[in-house]
Amino acid sequence: MSPSPQHGFPDRLLSDEAMIVACRQRDFAQVFRLARRAGIHNAAIARRVGLTVSRVGEVMSGSRTLRDMSVIERVADGLRIPGHMLGLAPRSWESGGLGRADGSAPPAHHPRLPVPSTDVDGVLSAAFGQRCGRSTVHALRSCIQDYWRRDEEHGGAVLRPAMLGHLRYATQLIADDAGPYRPDLHEIAAELAVLIGWTHFDDRQYHQARTYFTEAAHLARSAGDRLLLADVLSCMSLQATYEDRPRDAVAFATAARDCARSHGATPRVTSILALREAYAHACLGDRTATHAQLSQAQKRFSDIRTTDDDPTWAAYFDESKLIADTGIALGRLGEAATAEPLVAEAVRRAAPGNHRTLAFHSFWLARLQLRRGNLDEACRTATAALGPAGAIGSERLVGHFQELRKDLAPHRKEPAVTAFASALQAAFR
Repeated sequence: MSPSPQHGFPDRLLSDEAMIVACRQRDFAQVFRLARRAGIHNAAIARRVGLTVSRVGEVMSGSRTLRDMSVIERVADGLRIPGHMLGLAPRSWESGGLGRADGSAPPAHHPRLPVPSTDVDGVLSAAFGQRCGRSTVHALRSCIQDYWRRDEEHGGAVLRPAMLGHLRYATQLIADDAGPYRPDLHEIAAELAVLIGWTHFDDRQYHQARTYFTEAAHLARSAGDRLLLADVLSCMSLQATYEDRPRDAVAFATAARDCARSHGATPRVTSILALREAYAHACLGDRTATHAQLSQAQKRFSDIRTTDDDPTWAAYFDESKLIADTGIALGRLGEAATAEPLVAEAVRRAAPGNHRTLAFHSFWLARLQLRRGNLDEACRTATAALGPAGAIGSERLVGHFQELRKDLAPHRKEPAVTAFASALQAAFR
């Protein structure tokens, strides 16, 4: 027996502009309030998403937020909110975007703008094909660079639907036979898949991140870009450290190093990969291997020349990043006295608009200061970092600051700790 069409939100509610905006911002207080106005009461919402009625009420009042990805996915599935509306991958019940719970087609949730629907675009594309030239390649590469910049400033999750659109466009151009630009488009598609995977990783949606990283690896191989493949493997190494799989992290990192070394890696790329491998070894507790890779990173960085033909994805890596990542790896090993001044210098050098870098490095600095017994200083550093952290829609950063709050728990009665805890609650409310 198929589920009732009323199992989820009605189409008229899903196509409402206020609901579209609330879902895009993951404002579940507004999502639930709109549902109630449409006649779906708290008890029905709670039953469908696996929450208590009181918890639904707390969310609606704004006293509690939903940040755990498993809960957000339950909301999407229980209320039949299409994945793209919440920045998620298509849900299993969408059946590739065609199947709803009742077997009917999902509604089209298009902004009310005078533009053709995606169906019309598809028909026109099929009729006339899509032409790819040098300007197309340049435009897509420019978009990728802009996405990375905006991810640093504001977080990338809100841009994920646009990234997915560009990925679909690039793969369609490949399917239409882009002629001499086919390798470029494979490379562009791979970089977009890395970007999308990164946004999922940053939201702690590790399964989805792995899916896109794997796709990026296949695309990089199709493009013949072994350096980009090495970058993908190093991203998978970093994710493995967050999933408490340090041996897998080392395996990915060493594979990345071997891949790059045999295909003309520049000193900058080699330094990046050495630091990623150093961190993986540090997570495993291998002091000798960590220091060996840190030395390699320093050595290769000193070999960088302005004439090097670096890939565009490596452009972010400079001396500040070298200093910071060295300090973080040493901090992971427990060498706080050596690590703290390095991370402090990286924080000092961070550009004010680079919110992600500033917040992430400040978290590590606060943790190192705490490990060295400087409680008040650690709280000041952490509290100051909440401003840039709040500007980034990053569940990964939220998780780091929650870890720090747990580390501070034995000192919870200290005024500095109390002030930080209050500021933390306000920043991520």
